[in-house]
Parts: sequence; C-alpha cells; structure tokens
Amino acid sequence: MDVHAMVEGYRTELLERLSKLVAINSREGTPTPDAPFGEGPRKALDTALKMMADDGFKTVDLDHYIGYAEMGEGKELIGVVGHLDIVPANKEDGWDTDPFVMTEKDGIVYGRGVADDKGAVVASMIAMKVIRDMGIPVNKRVRLIMGTNEETGSKCLHHYVEKEGSVDYGFTPDGDFPGIHGEKGMVAAVYRSKKTGIRAIKGGTARNVVCPKCTAEVDKCSYSRRALEDYFNSFDLEYTITDKEATDEITLIGTAAHASLPELGVNAISYLLCGLKKAGYQDPFVDFYCSHFGTNYDGTGVGLNVSDEYGALTLNNGVISMEDGVITGSIDIRFPVTYTAKQIVKMFSEHLEDDGGVIEIKGSHDPLFFPADSPLVKLLLEAYQEVTGDMETQPMTIGGGTYAKSIDNTIAFGCAFPGKDYRIHNTNEWCPVDELLLQAEIYVSAIIKLLNI
Repeated sequence: MDVHAMVEGYRTELLERLSKLVAINSREGTPTPDAPFGEGPRKALDTALKMMADDGFKTVDLDHYIGYAEMGEGKELIGVVGHLDIVPANKEDGWDTDPFVMTEKDGIVYGRGVADDKGAVVASMIAMKVIRDMGIPVNKRVRLIMGTNEETGSKCLHHYVEKEGSVDYGFTPDGDFPGIHGEKGMVAAVYRSKKTGIRAIKGGTARNVVCPKCTAEVDKCSYSRRALEDYFNSFDLEYTITDKEATDEITLIGTAAHASLPELGVNAISYLLCGLKKAGYQDPFVDFYCSHFGTNYDGTGVGLNVSDEYGALTLNNGVISMEDGVITGSIDIRFPVTYTAKQIVKMFSEHLEDDGGVIEIKGSHDPLFFPADSPLVKLLLEAYQEVTGDMETQPMTIGGGTYAKSIDNTIAFGCAFPGKDYRIHNTNEWCPVDELLLQAEIYVSAIIKLLNI
C-alpha cells in the first residue's frame, strides 16, 4: 500500500483539525470542578475527543484531566501520548500573526501549538485513520492519549496512570526525531529577596521559558544611566528607560526560548539586573542574583556546573515578580542523565542563601534513560529511517522533559526534525505542512512495527 499517498489524502483534513485546535487558547487557567486545568484545556480536550469520536473511534474522557481515542483489540497496549495545552502566547510580545488564528503562508503554518504539540496530536490522529484504512490486523489496542497539563506539571498523565496504568509500548510525539533515549533530570526551585531597594519588577511568561521581557522600577540617581545604556548597547539589546516623578522604569527586551535550550534565548531578567549592577546600583538582592545566576545558564554560581557525555546542566530563571516588597522568581534546572536528583540537590544545597536572598528547592525528578540499543528505541529508529531515508541521525538525549518520564515503556519520538528550530515556546511558532504529513507517515510505520512485536 502507498502509505505516503494515503497520508497525503488527509492534507486538507489535517489543516482543518489543527486550525480548530490552535484557535483554542488552552494555556492553564483557573480550575473548576468540570475543568481541572481551566476552561481552555477542557475545551481543547472536548474538541479533540469529538474529532476522534466522529471518526468512529472509541473515546474516553478521564474526569476532564486527559482523554484517549482507541482502536484495535488485545491485551497489550500501544500508547501515543500527546498534549493539547500550550504555553502562553500574546500577539504584543512580537508575533507577526495572531497566535490563535492558524495562518498558512508558503506551505508553512504559524500559530501557538502548531509544533508543540497540537500539530503532532493531529498527525497522530491521521496516522490512526490511515492504519484503519489499510485494513491490517490491529492485534493490540492502540491509544492516542491526549493530555491537558503537560506544560505545567503533567498532573493529567499522572491521573491517567492512576486510572488506567501504563502502556506496554509507547512514544510521545513531543520531542525530536529519530527518538530521545534520555531526558535530563529536573530540579524546580524559587528564590526570594531578603532586602532590596527595587520598587517594582515583573518579567517572564512561564517557568520553562527564557524570560523575553522584564521591567523594573528603581530610584532616580541610584545608578549611572549612561553605564546602563552602554551595557545594554554592548549586547545590542532593545530597551527603554522611562522617567517618572521619583523613579526610572527600565524595560528590557530579551529573546524567549525553551528552558531546556537557554543558549537559544536572551534572559531579560538576567541582563537587566546584571546591567544595574554594572551601572553601580548597590542592592543586596541584585548582588545575590548576579552572584548566584548572572547571565550564564550553566549553574556555576550555585555550584552546579556539571556535565556528562550526553550533555551539560542548564539553569533558567523564567519569571520574576514583586509583592509586598519581596521579589520572587523561578528556577528551572535540567541536569545530565548520569546524575541523580539526590546528587544535584546536595550540591545545590550548599549555595542557597546569602545576605541578599534565599533559594528554596521545591521538587526534583530523576532523569529518564533507555540504552540506545533497547528494542523500543531501535524499532522507532527503524520506522524513522524507512520513511525518511536518513540513516545518519541517531537517537539523542535532551534537556526537555516529556510525558515519557511519567509513564512506563515510553520515549519521545518526534515531532521535531533534525536541525530545525520551530520557535517552540517562542513567538511565531511554525511548522511546514509537509512535515506534519511526514510525521503522520512515520507514526504509521512506528505503530505497525509495535503491532508486530
């Protein structure tokens, strides 16, 4: 059978479905009894489940946390685990188009979620439809599991596992091709000021996003304006300094990026605070921030500059705010796969406090690691190679955390193709339509291989 042609036949339907899902602002919102992660995620789940129910698949909604569409029969279960929630998106942050109106131009679609992860969910829907069209024996149950809280804690998948258990074989289309056999461990923390002269500060959109914009208000004549401007200009940063009656309001524009790849971004919090210090601003909290974090992202200031053969530790300060005179901010650490959370927390614990601030560790998660020659990794690699012909790119380890950490026998497989930056968690998120169809074709091959184990 010509799977490529069968997938291509669903091009229009794929775009229609993705457009409907992108139109839903499914960032986490205020929980209600019928919407545990807010109205947007609930609406996205309802919409996706209806699509699959209308296709004739069995669908189940697990208390509005997460749902699935199923085909096939048998004791063993294959899981394709995607998510419908998103990180925040605001047109005024620099989008060229409305992030919630999917826009197609020159064969590329733009909008929040077209790459992460609504596009992959729709590609997986099409893969299931093609497998059914092929009429091949489906001797295992195949479930497209669709969560609504991946970006902010994966409580949805924890709920699924509590209710349904894990899967026998699975992949989450929320990483990279040709597969991710290792995911760094994570430590989440917060910092707080003890004493500061800063009048107000606010920045960031999410813990797992490099802060793209930060605004701070400080007393006039408490720093050298020329030195601050020289510092910003030396890094070619966009900024404004607004005179107020007794204070200056400083706004710095950085560049968003996923927290697992902070080198792709410019952290507005870090450059604003380090710029103030460079400009002579004397403040205990600014000293604390600059000595513990500075503008680097390797954890040096908190004793965490470690790496292994699979990668180095990264640290991101995603959001910052001030309330009742106290500054609070988030810390997102991704550590190498050969370390344990216990080791990292012990190293971190020796650098948590000085006169200007204190750090509190909120939680940790050990890495995920499958040997590159394990059966699941090898089978998925074969599916990718057979469809794409790419025999050179090999499975990798990443700093991002996916659903694979929360459900057994699962690795991340797709949706990103090698060498591409889809501006995930950034403005102008994009994905070529041909790649969405290619994803679906790869997922058809992958599911068939798992059916034949």
